[in-house]
Amino acid sequence: MGRKDSQPQLKDQDLYEEICDKGNSRENSARISNAAAKRGRSDVAKSGGQSASYEGWTSEELKKRAKELDVQGCSKLKKSKLIDTLRDH
Repeated sequence: MGRKDSQPQLKDQDLYEEICDKGNSRENSARISNAAAKRGRSDVAKSGGQSASYEGWTSEELKKRAKELDVQGCSKLKKSKLIDTLRDH
């Protein structure tokens, strides 16, 4: 039986909390913890970090990515704020 304070959609509450504590968004933390519970932590760790840093993207590339993710209100954001918004999504 799971912990009383765990959310039903989370498969690994402890990992979720650890990732959140490091500054990741709740959605991203849930995605990572659930993948780790399903595939194993070492397998998830091997597949992580393959995407280029958002800082290397142009503003237009970032806006296109935001549109792909259906993130609203990004068309007038500065690059740094757009990066923050995409990371939180």
